[in-house]
Amino acid sequence: MSRHFLAGVAIAVITAAAAQAQPADEARVLEILKTTPLIDGHNDLPWALRQSYGNDVYAVDLTRDLSASTKLHTDIARLRAGGVGGQFWSVYVPASLTPLEAVEETFEQIDTAKRIIAAHPETFGLATTADEVDAVFDSGRIASLIGMEGGYSIDDSLALLREFYRAGARYMTLTHSKTTTWADSATDAPKWGGLNAFGEDVVREMNRLGMMVDLSHVSEETMLDAMRVSEAPVIFSHSSARAVTGHPRNVPDNVLRMMPQDGGIVMINLAPGFVSETVRAWNAGRAAEDARLKSLNPGDPAAVEAGLKAWDDAHPTPQATLADVVAHIQHVRDVAGVDHVGLGADFDGIGSLPEGMGGVDAYPRILAALMQAGWTEADIRKISGENLLRVMRAVEATAAAKADERPSMARLEPQPAS
Repeated sequence: MSRHFLAGVAIAVITAAAAQAQPADEARVLEILKTTPLIDGHNDLPWALRQSYGNDVYAVDLTRDLSASTKLHTDIARLRAGGVGGQFWSVYVPASLTPLEAVEETFEQIDTAKRIIAAHPETFGLATTADEVDAVFDSGRIASLIGMEGGYSIDDSLALLREFYRAGARYMTLTHSKTTTWADSATDAPKWGGLNAFGEDVVREMNRLGMMVDLSHVSEETMLDAMRVSEAPVIFSHSSARAVTGHPRNVPDNVLRMMPQDGGIVMINLAPGFVSETVRAWNAGRAAEDARLKSLNPGDPAAVEAGLKAWDDAHPTPQATLADVVAHIQHVRDVAGVDHVGLGADFDGIGSLPEGMGGVDAYPRILAALMQAGWTEADIRKISGENLLRVMRAVEATAAAKADERPSMARLEPQPAS
């Protein structure tokens, strides 16, 4: 009997279990989440507010359910309905910015995240350590943490890395969509074969500070280099499993198998193209058609638009499902172990979501489906928050052991002219 046949049977079982998740199971999940914080690893609400509302945290009433009146995935009403007890607010800026623009706008995004917290002190509390997460959660509020998305934000300066840490950032994704001057991205041409020497210095300084090394978006070679260099566990703040959906942004099995020794965590993303192979293939086909039409119709955007509409009409957009999401979670558990899986949906950073998951209130449905598939209450507590808190404490312990080390003065060596 082939491994692929067994995998297909397993996914079919998971699909059936997911379809049977009942409101009673969701209620049970919410009871669990009263005493264990569900910590989402990646939410782009600060970026959504920047894009649509000029960074004004009062431009929309976040206390209300905004699902019917805005495109936002996040508001306080749905965070509460979803049982969210901790949230990493992503401070993302585009990889297309100049280095100095990226520095400035990342600090502005940190300011936005802090202003969201300050505008609703009855709901949110800033947390920078695992103990502070527990304290904010125990106060009945949502622990709010900050994660940087894209190493270009430090402009090749470890001094700036330290300033971002002082400003509250507790993880940094080493790349975003583009390869940086020191690390290869999963979705760009490789330049360094992973990390170059300065990239390794960045990881070491993150260890010294107590900043988690986030490997979402990086190439497989960068993953392996970072895990080799880092003395603390790594995280994938919003990624899924490449064996289930063949997107380069997802984590390959050889890296998943290293998670027990590393001690890290893979937090599952909900982007349809990352969790559904059908959607991924559709996206790739549409991108290829777009490129073909542009090559045939240079300077004629109307012809390109008409051609794409015809393609769309002939190829209806597929949808990802709850079962797709559960299959990724289950795969990471099967390969890496239940201690190394978490949740990092990428709400408000992606244009669409799996069917029936319109926002941050989706978590009880996801966790109820897992319980239907045989996950225990102890398992649910681990994936919800215990695994991430364990990683945070390990990162903090690594930094404490390095308290006597001086800040690194490493600099990026001048790059040869291309």
